Amino acid sequence: MKNIKNAALAATTLAAISCNAFAADYSDDIHKNDYQWSQFNLMYAVAEKPSGTGSNKGHDYLEMEFGGRSGVVDLYGYVDVFNLTNTDSSDSDKTSGSKIFMKLAPRFSLDAITGKDLSFGPVQEIYFANQIVWDGAIDEGLNNFFTGLGSDVMVPWLGKVGVNLYGLYEMNNKDWNGYQLSVNWFKPVHTFENKSFISYQGYVDYQFGLDTSAGGVSNGGTMYNGIYWHSERYSVGYGLKAYNEIYGIKDGGGTESTGFAHFFAAAYKF
Repeated sequence: MKNIKNAALAATTLAAISCNAFAADYSDDIHKNDYQWSQFNLMYAVAEKPSGTGSNKGHDYLEMEFGGRSGVVDLYGYVDVFNLTNTDSSDSDKTSGSKIFMKLAPRFSLDAITGKDLSFGPVQEIYFANQIVWDGAIDEGLNNFFTGLGSDVMVPWLGKVGVNLYGLYEMNNKDWNGYQLSVNWFKPVHTFENKSFISYQGYVDYQFGLDTSAGGVSNGGTMYNGIYWHSERYSVGYGLKAYNEIYGIKDGGGTESTGFAHFFAAAYKF
């Protein structure tokens, strides 16, 4: 997520709500970079993984996405509600199971906590990073906690990129299991005369060092590549998501954990 040159768009887009493209300075006021944002995304996904072989049809969902900065806390999160009308349709792969998926990712700035500039080279800020993933199922499903170190890193062309390295704690199994490297970006690539713009945005989540005793694989991940049009209040876009044995689930034997999915999105920004 990167800075946008136009100040009006800066208050209403993910590009704008990111930290400044230079080392953070909290020596006088830890709240001087505070901001907040939220938006509702109406989404449709096709061939999302993992899924049963031949059963990965499309489904709709509403995503309530939010984030911001308050003092030492940098926050990103969303809540997804699947199959909005509870339609029992053969075109949907979300007619059963949990209707809810949530991600909450608070990071705590070590620069702000210590009052020191911890930047070096392309690294702009250091965080104590955490992430909670919860799908609403009590005993099964995806219910994980991640904790580790995070950073904002300046990357050629992309600009400021969030980079986080976590240890994974599986709440269902009550045990630590491997690591996850997460990278996210937001790059405006073309701005129109009316100040709307096209962005390239996405993320990579890569897990490694996973336990293979249950027949899974030791590593796997996903990459989301989105092309979106943004105005001050609206955005529409398409995302291509690539999977490689996601969550360490072995591809084959009736389960598809490798392949591609398509995402279509329309959003209103508050």
